[in-house]
Amino acid sequence: MRKPTIYEIKRATAATSPYFFSRETLKFFGQTMKSFRVDRCDDGRFLIYAPTKTGGYTRRFFNPSNNKLETE
Repeated sequence: MRKPTIYEIKRATAATSPYFFSRETLKFFGQTMKSFRVDRCDDGRFLIYAPTKTGGYTRRFFNPSNNKLETE
């Protein structure tokens, strides 16, 4: 499977994580869709991450087999 874009991940997780990419949530954390990066993991999942306005990072794993965002 090729590496999905953050926009494809947003569409795939609309039913399982409807608020994760909402405008209000992104604004609260000082993020935009363009601030997210996607990296492939060895286990078939994809790490998505973006810096927050407090200096930390938002990190989730996208599992393409069930279209869910996982913490670990």
